[in-house]
Amino acid sequence: MNPSNERLNTRAAGIVAGAVMMSRILGLCRELIFAGLFGAGRGMDAFITAFRAPNLLRDLFAEGALSTAFVTVFSQKIATEGEESAWSLAAKMASLTVVFMSLVSLLGVIFAPQLIYVLAPGFSPDKVLLTVLLTRVMYPFILLVSLAALAMGMLNAKNIFTAPALASSFFNLGSILGGVAFGWWLDPHFGERALIGLALGTLLGGLLQLLVQVPSLYKAGFHWILDCRWRDPGVKQVLSLMLPAVIAASAVQINVMINSIFASYLGDGPVSWLSFSFRLMQLPLGVFGVAIATVTLPVISRMAILGDMVQFCATLGRAMRLALFLTLPAAIGLIMLAEPIIALIYQRGKFQAFDTLRTAESLQFYALGLIAYACIKVLTPAFYSINHRWTPMMISFLSIAVNFLFNLFFIFHLKMGHKGLALSTALAAMLNVGMLLFFMTRFAGTLHLGRLWSTLWRCAVASVPMILLAIAAHPWLHHLSKMPVLFRMGGLLGVIAGAVALFMSMGWLLKIEEMSGFLTLLQSRWKRQFKR
Repeated sequence: MNPSNERLNTRAAGIVAGAVMMSRILGLCRELIFAGLFGAGRGMDAFITAFRAPNLLRDLFAEGALSTAFVTVFSQKIATEGEESAWSLAAKMASLTVVFMSLVSLLGVIFAPQLIYVLAPGFSPDKVLLTVLLTRVMYPFILLVSLAALAMGMLNAKNIFTAPALASSFFNLGSILGGVAFGWWLDPHFGERALIGLALGTLLGGLLQLLVQVPSLYKAGFHWILDCRWRDPGVKQVLSLMLPAVIAASAVQINVMINSIFASYLGDGPVSWLSFSFRLMQLPLGVFGVAIATVTLPVISRMAILGDMVQFCATLGRAMRLALFLTLPAAIGLIMLAEPIIALIYQRGKFQAFDTLRTAESLQFYALGLIAYACIKVLTPAFYSINHRWTPMMISFLSIAVNFLFNLFFIFHLKMGHKGLALSTALAAMLNVGMLLFFMTRFAGTLHLGRLWSTLWRCAVASVPMILLAIAAHPWLHHLSKMPVLFRMGGLLGVIAGAVALFMSMGWLLKIEEMSGFLTLLQSRWKRQFKR
């Protein structure tokens, strides 16, 4: 590969990684602000469920399947037929998206009561009415975010990364600022009426996510006109590529829907507690799991095309070990320090100590599956590179059945409440990654699992001092909980920094291979930044 192109890819990856981190942090800020204003009860349950309705379609169609399929075909058009043909395809897809998603939005508004009955059959009648109202306000969000995903695909295909990478951050900014402003305008005391303001803020965020990309789109050469010639071969190719991705993504969304249905029967609060804790769990997953998968996929894809399965397996195995090395201490940290972390971030305003305890419980159970989630992110795309794209989809559907059965057992037999939903999700993820590993070794060859187990036990031993420090620090952190927020933040960050230092020191003593590689990567990036 040309060195200049390698530097370009590294720089683009850095831009995207930084933007993802910014978006995750803003998303966390969004939730802690809303939690402080509305707590974790009836109103927030209704808002989260109402937002989940269009958000399911966003995850299913827009930001995954549509963008990926469009980038593939759009890039091929540029390479084979020139930019004019590619922009013509873009106009057709934009027109189809506007018409189809407008119809979906209209249907969502009309059939909101039926939709909420499916998503939350356990809600009380007055809670259902509130949720339906919020759903109807927010449903056009799917149109805005679908167009934003299409714009992101166009720009990425043209090697323009900054604007689309920042778009999701603008969604969070718009939903925070707009939601608080509209909410205060409707109800200065932030009662349930102010939730309509949050719904309007969500629409504003979706609009900003689209508009922030428009100047770059026009500069790149896109000028949209309504074009309804949808029998075009390029449009058909995009839609055909979307089908497997939509089917695979639907398994994840069905799991989300099943958990939402069970949570709706558990009274006021569980929907919010699960949502807040899952957001925190996704922070290390997004930083580590997604980053490793993004870097690994193009490398193993080239090896698969060249037929070099020895290097394919070695690289994939190395990525798995790196994911384990990074996420095991993160999972232990979330389990051991769940309560002080939740208290520091969320406990203010209407979010009380009781909500902190319940949210921390679900975070601890979610974190049990963090390693599995990260490895799934790495393994699943690898099946696409060896032309076994249906295998992870079938495994995902099996995990749906397992998740459902676990939910029944933990909720109704063991009476675990919302903790059972988090635990069943983690166990289903473990089963998922186990089956992915089994089939990958059957299709591609050895992944050097002996080295994976070696990394696992070494990391587990290296984590023991972390655990002891967290246990010893708990009384001190509890004492700090009565202090101002800066003291609490400083104390918690100090404990986390000490835990990381202990883990890294033990990793060095135990000669964990992935740690030396990780330190070398950090050192090389620091030198490049210093030279600039």
